Amino acid sequence: MCEREGEREKMKDTLNSMEEEQTGGRIPFTFRIKNESLRVALAETLSTYVMMTFGLGTVAQVVTGGGVFGDYLSINLGFGLGVAMGVHIAGTVSGAHMNAAVSFTMCMFGRLRWKMFPLYLVAQLLGSFLAAGTVFSVYYDAMFHYCAGNFTVTGPRATAGIFSTYPAPYLSIPAGFLDQVLGTAMLLLCLMALSDQRNKPALPGAEPMAVGLLVLLIGVSWGATAAMPSTRPGTWLPDASLRWPAGEQRSSGQGTAGGGCPWWRPWLVE
Repeated sequence: MCEREGEREKMKDTLNSMEEEQTGGRIPFTFRIKNESLRVALAETLSTYVMMTFGLGTVAQVVTGGGVFGDYLSINLGFGLGVAMGVHIAGTVSGAHMNAAVSFTMCMFGRLRWKMFPLYLVAQLLGSFLAAGTVFSVYYDAMFHYCAGNFTVTGPRATAGIFSTYPAPYLSIPAGFLDQVLGTAMLLLCLMALSDQRNKPALPGAEPMAVGLLVLLIGVSWGATAAMPSTRPGTWLPDASLRWPAGEQRSSGQGTAGGGCPWWRPWLVE
């Protein structure tokens, strides 16, 4: 009996050592979320949060730094690489749409069930709002110093542009409408092409970087007129809504920007 017990102990020690070699001496993570909807919602929220945190963080750094800590290209790189990281995080779970226009298009083409669209939309809104709150908290002192405590939407020291996009002052409403329609269409067309297995899709494992480069490309080619809100529809609203509890005010009081365009029109067009 003693010999058998000794053999069993040796077998246990051998198995434990084998498990430690396979797991690197760490306890295996066994927590799993079995509910599909919850898993998708958490993944989409997290991917959107990561993307927007990096993107808005680069904007805050460029604006408050007065051009010393980056320029317009830095912002596009921040959003492009942020999108790539978001795809790495949730690509195999939710698809990492991070964009209401992408989710809507997936539903239109039958790649996503319509009943999942509200879930994706809420997750994207939540992730974006949390990201805006994070960036506001981290860069609050920098923004306060930049605008001398006068948080405004327009003006030479405006800070609202950190969290939301506005059309250029010279942009007319028809031109802005065309800009958003074409920008969103180009984004969706290229995304569909990157995943088309019957054509020339992105190489396996290279999808995140390909999508990130696409966002970078749109930013450097379509960003001058309206700051490319077409790359992130559905995330613009919570970022803009953060300004109200944050105490931002409009310096001109007109309620419009860029050719008399109301603040809500770009979001509606997208």
